[in-house]
Amino acid sequence: MQIASPADWPTAPSSAANASAANASAASAVSAASTAPGTLVPDDTVWLCKPGLANNPCEGNLDATRFDSAGKAGYEKAFPAADPPIDCFFVYPTVSRQKTVNADLTIDLEETDVAIAQAARFSQVCRVYAPMYPQITLAGIATPSKITYGSAITAYSSIYSSFRNYMANYNGGRGIVFIGHSQGAMMLTALIKNEVDAKPEVRRLMVSALLMGGNVTVPIGKSVGGDFANIPACSSSGQTGCVVAYSSFDKMPPADAVFGRIATAINPFGGNDPGTVEILCVNPAAPSGGKANLQPYFPTSDLGQFSAGAARNFAASTPWVSFPNQYAAYCVNSGGASWLQIDRIGGASDKRPVVAAGAPTWGLHTVDVNVALGNLVELVRSESAAFR
Repeated sequence: MQIASPADWPTAPSSAANASAANASAASAVSAASTAPGTLVPDDTVWLCKPGLANNPCEGNLDATRFDSAGKAGYEKAFPAADPPIDCFFVYPTVSRQKTVNADLTIDLEETDVAIAQAARFSQVCRVYAPMYPQITLAGIATPSKITYGSAITAYSSIYSSFRNYMANYNGGRGIVFIGHSQGAMMLTALIKNEVDAKPEVRRLMVSALLMGGNVTVPIGKSVGGDFANIPACSSSGQTGCVVAYSSFDKMPPADAVFGRIATAINPFGGNDPGTVEILCVNPAAPSGGKANLQPYFPTSDLGQFSAGAARNFAASTPWVSFPNQYAAYCVNSGGASWLQIDRIGGASDKRPVVAAGAPTWGLHTVDVNVALGNLVELVRSESAAFR
């Protein structure tokens, strides 16, 4: 992660269309700014999710239909917490289908859907805040030659501004869980490095960081260092102030994998030395190590996006479906790669749909969050109970 200091960053305007307006004076303002709670900052963030927001996709019906290995259905009731003690700050992955390299701040269906899929179930344990940001779009990723360092900084500095707004206007000294996937995890890694890890007064508020599919690094064989100087990898479900990170695969990542391998890893802010660091893996189902069963949750309306044919064969009246104990996970470090190995454990008699794999270099990236969503929510529940 090669962002040396806040003085190096242009400040993202409120929309990507005005990105060229960033200048040296704006960068100086960013450098001088504080993320300490109570700092006077106007809230000019476009919030995708925020408590009290009308049509909030991060709050809603969490009821699920649970299917066992024989395909038998059961009903599971769940609710957003009325007054959770901590907050979650969620940054969504690459979903924008806008045609520019950087998206504007229009809330499109893609952002709403991913907030429901990845963030809504955390409302059982935290207040969820999710800012819109001018992310690098799917169109931008499809034409890498058009992506510049400035494209990444435009996205990042919007996240930075939104976090400042959150700290000034909503945090009030509450504990924070940072949640991000893919591009969102990479943006949060940069944010945490500069605004949390480096600042003890903010770091004490960190309950944990869940950074899935973001290529978080640690020194080889160590649990702290690399991207974060002071924040270690989580090693138990009751540990706080730590990070959970992984990239999921159902087999060893190939030599050119864009997740799990340092030499070929996606990183919008620069590369890392394969001789000194490795990709961090913490099993969300067993942070202390070993193999454990996963508790997947998927939105019923989008089930076909995650598992081919599932919407046909596993229709449900609830907004969520779950396939408990269909998969088990464990971290593997082998052959220059580090990843969360996902094994299907039900065998041929298990009638539930198989999660959809992407290109071999991406592994199970699209289901990084949902294949372990129940485990992640319960992990945050345990961390919240242990916090302070």
